[in-house]
Amino acid sequence: MLLGTWNLENLYRPGGGFGPRTEAAYEAKLDALAAVVAELDPTLLGVQEVGDPEALEDLAARLDGDWHIALSGHPDSRGIRVGFLSRTALRTVTDTDRLPEPMRPVQGDDDGEPVSRTGRGFLAVDTTVRGMRLTAAVCHLKSKLLTYPGGRFQPRDEGERARFGAYALYRRAAEAAALRTVADGLLDGAGRERNVAVLGDLNDGVAAATTQILQGPPGSEIGTPGFERPDKGDAARLWNIAPLIPEGQRFSRVHSGRPELIDHILVSRLLLDQVSAAGTGTPVQDVALPSIDDDPVQRRDAAGSDHAPV
Repeated sequence: MLLGTWNLENLYRPGGGFGPRTEAAYEAKLDALAAVVAELDPTLLGVQEVGDPEALEDLAARLDGDWHIALSGHPDSRGIRVGFLSRTALRTVTDTDRLPEPMRPVQGDDDGEPVSRTGRGFLAVDTTVRGMRLTAAVCHLKSKLLTYPGGRFQPRDEGERARFGAYALYRRAAEAAALRTVADGLLDGAGRERNVAVLGDLNDGVAAATTQILQGPPGSEIGTPGFERPDKGDAARLWNIAPLIPEGQRFSRVHSGRPELIDHILVSRLLLDQVSAAGTGTPVQDVALPSIDDDPVQRRDAAGSDHAPV
């Protein structure tokens, strides 16, 4: 089976305030997305930035065979949410936007109320693939692309840039802690006996502190001396499959000309033992991504996505 995650980049039907402005642009976007999904043929695909639930249904209708859809009921202020496309039936286990107790709300901007919920909900599902039970959670953590008061994408000065960069980091770290709490519930201290995956757009790299929070007990990362030495922490750990991705493919977005891997799949010990390969993009072509900047509105009518699937 193929397990994947993909940020679909503002998947809205046309006519609203965020999606394509014309039906032709929408059709081109769906065609581009469907071509990638069809080539990958995933068994389970976590998706992000679903703005209109009906748009994901439109995408599924372009694919051969039967597909199951599950979506979080906790969208952000623009209506975007996470979800799954699956070849197998799905059962929702968790759909939450709560920060874990006793974590307090975090500052989100200069003047507003502290943020007491995650920006977008975390959705976890159960499915059965060829007799194997798999539990997967999908997420989309707070972006590093900053928005300033009034919808600006550029700060008034460097002090404002620094503050809003810190606010975004506070929120992403709190969301990572909330997601780790979800993962703890799915693993239940039995990661050696349970097939569990946590996947999605973490909006940060492999070594970032926010990404590291999700791994749980430190040590035993792929490629380290501790990897081949099981210990008590294995029951609660998650392993990032990033080191298994060929180095030339090890990116899922290009920002200002710099490739970066911000979309991740982390797996339990039992599931890790079954991983045979990992990659980005599609099997038969190199990853070709546009370089984006700090104004995402410029891609409103673009086909496809600015992320590669992982």
